[in-house]
Amino acid sequence: MTQTQITPDMTMEAILAAIPSAQRALFQRYHVGGCSSCGFQPTDTLAKVCKDRNLLDVNEVIQTLERAHEVDQRMQVAPAEVRGWLDAGEDFSFIDVRPPAEVAQAAIPGAEALDFAAQDRYMALPKDRKLVFTCRDGARALDVASYFVGHGFTRVFAVRGGLDAWRAEVDPSLPTYAVPS
Repeated sequence: MTQTQITPDMTMEAILAAIPSAQRALFQRYHVGGCSSCGFQPTDTLAKVCKDRNLLDVNEVIQTLERAHEVDQRMQVAPAEVRGWLDAGEDFSFIDVRPPAEVAQAAIPGAEALDFAAQDRYMALPKDRKLVFTCRDGARALDVASYFVGHGFTRVFAVRGGLDAWRAEVDPSLPTYAVPS
């Protein structure tokens, strides 16, 4: 369950702040919010979005959002736990999904940069391979982790809070950086 109770009169901005996976969940289940033709405004209420998209059961949409949030919570792993896996020599793929310019500014030791030119090689990995994704703040990693779960991978994690949390909880020597424009 989310800490914030989702209600039909909440704005989409408030919902996305409470449930970062809401955008992905709405698109996957209802084809809402993934492109300009099915988008919504941050100030639209959930009730308005449902009415505009002919989604008659707002409570079902709320339940979908809450389930998506619960799944995301189970996929997230603390930076210290991943550090423990690395220290113990566990066999897993630790993949940084940030663009190369960001990785060049600050890299987590032990994480490989995602090879954007050879994404098929990741799909060829065994479906039961432990995959751990990271990014700057955890959001992109969670999106990528969800993608892999959707493609049948069973041991998929995203570092909660990404590099920012890794710096705070594991390695304060990692530099901070501005996101390139």
